[in-house]
Amino acid sequence: MSLFRHATFEISVAQPSGLPPPDGAEIAFAGRSNSGKSSAINTLAGHTRLAYVSRTPGRTQLINVFRLRSGAAMVDLPGYGYAQVPIAIRKQWQGLLEHYLTYRSNLTGLVLIMDSRRPLTELDWQMIGWFGATGRPIHCLLTKSDKLTKQEQTKTLRQTREALAEYGDRVTVQLFSSLKKTGMEEVEIVVGRWLGIDPKPPTTEKSEKSEKAEKIKPPAKRDKAEGRTP
Repeated sequence: MSLFRHATFEISVAQPSGLPPPDGAEIAFAGRSNSGKSSAINTLAGHTRLAYVSRTPGRTQLINVFRLRSGAAMVDLPGYGYAQVPIAIRKQWQGLLEHYLTYRSNLTGLVLIMDSRRPLTELDWQMIGWFGATGRPIHCLLTKSDKLTKQEQTKTLRQTREALAEYGDRVTVQLFSSLKKTGMEEVEIVVGRWLGIDPKPPTTEKSEKSEKAEKIKPPAKRDKAEGRTP
C-alpha cells in the first residue's frame, strides 16, 4: 500500500497555534514558490487537486495539513522566496516557517522541494540551516527532472549531493518528476523509514498474473508408455 495514497485534507491554518494537537508524526513539505511542491504532493497522493497548484507563485499563504492513512500527517508549508510578494508578507511567512520548523515537537522530517534546474538557492540553504540545526532528517526532491537530459540529471544529482555532504546521512537527495511520475518509490522508502513503516512497492500487473498462473498451473503430463513425468 502506498504511504501517501488516500491522503485527505484536514485543516488550513495561518498560525502554528491553529495546528492540530501534536499527537501523530508530521512530515513537512517546503520549497520555493514555483518549485513544483504542490504538484509533487498531488503526484505522491495520487490526487490531481489535493494541494492547490496556483498559476501565481507565492499565492499559498497557509499551512495545509493532510492526514495519511497511517495516522501521520503531511504538512504543506507556504512557498517562499517569490520576489513580487510584499516585504511585510514575506517576513510574516518567514517567521511562520521558522517557528513551525524549529518548535513543532512532533515534526519528524522535512521534504525540501527544489527545482532541479535551480537547486540550493540562498533561501534553500537558509531552510536547510533552520531545520538542520534540529538534528532531524531532510530529504531533497529535485523536481521537474524531466526537463533535464539524462546527463544533466546525473550531473545535478551528483553536484547537489556533494554540496550537502557535510550533513552526512541527515540530508538525502533524489530526482523527481511529477509529469513522468518518477522517483515516487524512493520518497516512499525514505519517509517510510522516518515513520517506522516499510512501504512495499506495489505488485505489478505482470507479476500478479504470473502468481495466478503459478497457482493454477496444471499437473505435468505423464508419459503414457512409462507412466512417469518426461
